[in-house]
Amino acid sequence: MRYPTADELGARAAALAARHPGTARLRRVGTSRAGAPLWLLAVGHGSRQALIVAGPHANEPVGGATALRLAERALADPRLTEGADATWNLLLCLDPDGLRRNEGWLTGPYTLGRYARHFYRPGFLEQPEWLPDGAERAALPETRALLALQDELRPFLQCSLHGVDVGGGFVEVTHHLPGLPQRLAHTAARLGIPRELGPYDALYWPELGPAVYRIPPPRRGDLTEAITEAAVESTWCHPNRYGTVTAVVEAPMWGVAAVADGSPPGDPRAVLRRVSLALRRDTRTLRLLLARIRPHLAAGPDTDRLLAPVEDYLLVCPRLADTWDPDTDDGTGRPLPPLSTSHLTTLRIAARRLVLRTAGLLHQLVRGAGRDPAGALPELERLLDAWCADYRDGCAARWIPVARQAEYQARMVLAAFELAGRQASALSRSGESGWGAPAAVPMHRE
Repeated sequence: MRYPTADELGARAAALAARHPGTARLRRVGTSRAGAPLWLLAVGHGSRQALIVAGPHANEPVGGATALRLAERALADPRLTEGADATWNLLLCLDPDGLRRNEGWLTGPYTLGRYARHFYRPGFLEQPEWLPDGAERAALPETRALLALQDELRPFLQCSLHGVDVGGGFVEVTHHLPGLPQRLAHTAARLGIPRELGPYDALYWPELGPAVYRIPPPRRGDLTEAITEAAVESTWCHPNRYGTVTAVVEAPMWGVAAVADGSPPGDPRAVLRRVSLALRRDTRTLRLLLARIRPHLAAGPDTDRLLAPVEDYLLVCPRLADTWDPDTDDGTGRPLPPLSTSHLTTLRIAARRLVLRTAGLLHQLVRGAGRDPAGALPELERLLDAWCADYRDGCAARWIPVARQAEYQARMVLAAFELAGRQASALSRSGESGWGAPAAVPMHRE
């Protein structure tokens, strides 16, 4: 199995709808900046709406495969539709334009080097889940389409399907779902997916159980905080007004066993110094390369699309190095939380991720120019090879087959569906919520 492309997602969803005309419907709910359709596949006719959002980040394609898998299961098992009085609304890809720009690695072979050289993810302000200026001023058509869908459906559950390039699996939720950490532990063990017990994304967030974290309310902050800490209003929190539970389900592509090690580290300050020093050194190298390359780049939208994330990464890297360095005051007055071996592993992975992505984007800028007058390509090749080898050999990163990634993510969505449905039923019976009439949500048997 491989990741589906944007065109394949639409074609496979259309085929499912054609085979099940009484149960499945496919409709266009918006249009991307480049004119691509945003397809919503709905399965079932229940009053309770579940919204599944695939492809919010362009370089995280597992969600499309998961969405199709969930559609097939809902079509095959009426307990997930009629039995739960539920409709599954599967947004197949929120950023089809970005997904197309990843097609150089999307269909394999799946190697770290190929991924890094063809990686694309837009700059922060062009990522459709974020609302840096609030919902009322959302600029991207993909964002407006998702907000309209949330307001139309008022879902009891929203699942945003994300992928971790290197690391482990974890879940972030807006509301506590008792039992979710246990379900995650069981599913991860069955499928051989490492649980990420100290993810960089949730470094300052409350832990609800191993590898499950509470998404805090958004707060005002500068751009670096928004990028590195999700300290900004988002479509994850927009449907809170409807009592929606949002679960962000992260599935890894290359697994690292050490992210599941929650033991106390031997000398965390020494590790943090090494990570911070390496991040500063690598950032300086990349800044010098960009300065050499920039004068030779042709002006135009393609160049701008690649430069925007490069500039974002080069902006946040020094800030992160200061935040993590035990000998530097980053000016925030906020100390790091107690760190486990997992935390230190994920910080090392995150530092490498940022510079590897930046190098990959610079590599594409030089290749796209058709020539290399700055002589930067050999150095970029060397850096990409060395940093990929560090993931592979230094972190023991191992590829997880696409089918296993999608199965893990689908099972976690089904667990959230079951647990959120139970919670909604209990609140409805007590008169505490308008989530709908009581309904039997089936236990998912693995």
